[in-house]
Amino acid sequence: MSDGQDNIIIVKKGKKGGHGHHGGAWKVAYADFVTAMMALFIVLWVLGQNDDVKKSVSSYFKDPTGYSPYGKNVITGAPSSPLPITTTKSQKREEEKLKFEEMKSKIQEELGQNQAFASVSQYIEFEMINEGLRIELLESADNIFFGIGSSQLNANASKLIQEIGQQVATLNNNIVIEGHTDARPFVAGSENYTNYELSTDRANAARRALIKGGVSTKQIDEIRGCADKRLRNPEDPYSLVNRRISIVIKYLE
Repeated sequence: MSDGQDNIIIVKKGKKGGHGHHGGAWKVAYADFVTAMMALFIVLWVLGQNDDVKKSVSSYFKDPTGYSPYGKNVITGAPSSPLPITTTKSQKREEEKLKFEEMKSKIQEELGQNQAFASVSQYIEFEMINEGLRIELLESADNIFFGIGSSQLNANASKLIQEIGQQVATLNNNIVIEGHTDARPFVAGSENYTNYELSTDRANAARRALIKGGVSTKQIDEIRGCADKRLRNPEDPYSLVNRRISIVIKYLE
């Protein structure tokens, strides 16, 4: 300076590590990358295992406490309690349908092997309905099941129903037996005996034959005398197919 004093020089130095607050960002990205790679390796490892291991891993993620329905704890390998398996109504229904189909096949096989039933088996029909499986025994022009106006089963028809009873007895399902007539009024008797009484008596005749075949009386849930109120062929009320016995094997629920 002009007065001879020394000039004072102030030097401002920048702080070291001025970008330090950005130092952790790469760590987060790296951690995400490592996690993704680990997940990929686990998936690849699982894909290379057998079905038992895959089921165990799947069971673990469904129940992280470690219980598996496949016998061992997926973490420790120790035996574990099985998980309760919930069966839906539709699953039960499908299982019963399979049983009905199996029984149907056995009945058809038995009738097909017995020459005595060769001319009768064509008059037996199976149908799935809301109640369960319905087996219908349709009358023919030869009156193979009952004579006109009679509730007495013919001998061969009785044996056939007993054969059906042997297969029905293998199930725990309840049974409904229906008797049906055509629209012709019952005239061989008094006004106190009508097609209602006739159809009921025919259903009871079928019931007795089923019991002889092995069906338990506890399985008999209902006897229905329908007369001509549920015609199989409504367009022809006098048709032979309207004269029939229906055996309904009900669903369990």
